[in-house]
Amino acid sequence: MDERRMIRISKYLAKHLRHQPERLGLVLDTGGWVDVDVLLAACAANGFALTRAELEHVVTANDKQRYAFDPAGTRIRANQGHTVAVDLDLPVATPPDVLYHGTAHRFRDAIAREGLRPMDRHDVHLSADPETARRVGARHGTPVVLRVDAAAMGAAGHTFRVSANGVWLVGAVPPEFLG
Repeated sequence: MDERRMIRISKYLAKHLRHQPERLGLVLDTGGWVDVDVLLAACAANGFALTRAELEHVVTANDKQRYAFDPAGTRIRANQGHTVAVDLDLPVATPPDVLYHGTAHRFRDAIAREGLRPMDRHDVHLSADPETARRVGARHGTPVVLRVDAAAMGAAGHTFRVSANGVWLVGAVPPEFLG
């Protein structure tokens, strides 16, 4: 599969597995899962033909690892980033001492005042390394990488989780933990 097709499929899946499943007539279960055959049929019925092989390729080969199959390979879900109500049932995890958040330069002043908020999503997304955070920030404009004192946040009682693709999740990051 060429890169353009893989990106197109990934974006289509993000829209419908994270944000608007109802547009395809999908109903996600409480954990965000949907039956693969139901997803493929809904895509086809809505003019976006997608094969099981293409779906498997996007899940396994996409560098962002946004999606996962269940152990049986019969259901699929987005690993994080939902704006619809789901419970990913991720266990609490102890983060590394420092995490990073990539954003656009134009948001820096507001973040310095208010901290990081999840906005329309369930959690703030953090990266384990500055390079990943820079790539995330570049999607929104001139990138800025913010350093998050995750050790101090943990000591202050903030709860972290980590998704299947290594994205760290926390409810919010108050400004005093940003450097």
